Amino acid sequence: MTASVLLLHGIWNARAWVGPLAWRLRARGFQVETFGYSSVLGGPDVAVPQLLQRLQQRGPVSLVGHSLGGLVALEALRQDPGLQVERVVCLGSPLRGSGTARILAEHGWAAALGRSSELLLDGLPDWQGAAKVGLIAGCVPHGLGSLLGALEGDSDGTVALAETRLPGLADHCVVRCSHSGLVFSLDAARQTAQFLRHGRFHPGQASAAA
Repeated sequence: MTASVLLLHGIWNARAWVGPLAWRLRARGFQVETFGYSSVLGGPDVAVPQLLQRLQQRGPVSLVGHSLGGLVALEALRQDPGLQVERVVCLGSPLRGSGTARILAEHGWAAALGRSSELLLDGLPDWQGAAKVGLIAGCVPHGLGSLLGALEGDSDGTVALAETRLPGLADHCVVRCSHSGLVFSLDAARQTAQFLRHGRFHPGQASAAA
């Protein structure tokens, strides 16, 4: 298993946002780089080609994406299934579409989502790619979605647990933190490292794969 990892941030963030997670993964022996992109003004139409170009110019790597970053990572792999990407970890990514994004759009705040709105609203089709994909979800409901009343059932405050369960995932687990907290969480970093090395999460925190 390659120790090379590329981190992708979420919407309204910059690459520095994933710095705490990068630090924890480096401490566990991974070679970590970050991928920055314009999540609002550029969106996936710009970010995905940029990511594809970067991945096509390098050897084997694994991807870790927080929120929208996970969607961008998987969309890139859908467009080029031959990329040398072995494993992908999505942190709180609304792979089946975001109720929070839907409420924002319905109340006239679609501009806040910019050119990422379509991917956030629609999510992705069932995963059928070669890369193993694991999803780490939070369960502490502190976030924008909770404030807007956009979420039903368990959530991390921004993304509902049900929105993270995409058919085709290799594994799925839940850690006790909020959506934003996933990039700062020791448990999330530990589970990320576990999946990158073994293609499965630690037993005990893992939930049934979607």
